[in-house]
Amino acid sequence: MTAPGTPAGTVLDRFRLDGRVAVVTGASSGLGVAFATALAEAGADLVLAARRTERLEAVRATVEQLGRRALAVRTDVTEPADCRALVDAAVRAFGRLDVLVNNAGISSEHPAEEETPEQFREVIDTNLNGAYWMAQAAGAVMRPGSAVVNVSSILALVTGGLPQAAYSASKAGLLGLTRDLAQQWTPGRGIRVNALAPGLFPSPMTDGYAEGYLETVLPRVLTGRLGRPEELAAALVFLVSDAASYITGTTLTVDGGTHIA
Repeated sequence: MTAPGTPAGTVLDRFRLDGRVAVVTGASSGLGVAFATALAEAGADLVLAARRTERLEAVRATVEQLGRRALAVRTDVTEPADCRALVDAAVRAFGRLDVLVNNAGISSEHPAEEETPEQFREVIDTNLNGAYWMAQAAGAVMRPGSAVVNVSSILALVTGGLPQAAYSASKAGLLGLTRDLAQQWTPGRGIRVNALAPGLFPSPMTDGYAEGYLETVLPRVLTGRLGRPEELAAALVFLVSDAASYITGTTLTVDGGTHIA
């Protein structure tokens, strides 16, 4: 087992996660499944968190079929006590926690003049506050060489043509949270904190878009297509591995060039 941050023998070795333990929130569907699968393929054991435990069990089975250990824990990231219980369960089961992927999130589409305080707060509470409570709990037990990745969105940087003020604000907030946690935790503690900003990838969110919407925005994607989940998952593995040991406080945009179109 290679300790996080320890130089490996070859460049490909630096992408391996053997012996490490990763928590993925929002792991019951969509990109969370792709993240969990990729981390397992790279050698990590997984702690899978979401509110829908029946779906988590299917993901746990997938991880175990890849030869890795997995634990499924029902978690509501808006509850700080749930976040602490998740971290405690990870440490009890595996003795350590090396990687946190803050992927849990919800979306909304409401015109600004119609959105209620409850609707706005629900999105912020899950997407931004939940990531903070999870990072706070995980950071208390993480060792030097550990890594946190906050899954933001291209909508933190550009608009998508839909009324998504709460979602965009929550994802932009994650970028500020990423920078601040990196500034606090990387010096001295050796915990790297970065963000991913995905563009358009197939997910329950894109499934809910109005008919014809994707066709209107694809011209802004320089690659001319939706991303594939495994492409985003590969970027995640890079950020949490020793291949990215000199990267902290940054946002990796994986959007087919949308942000410059």
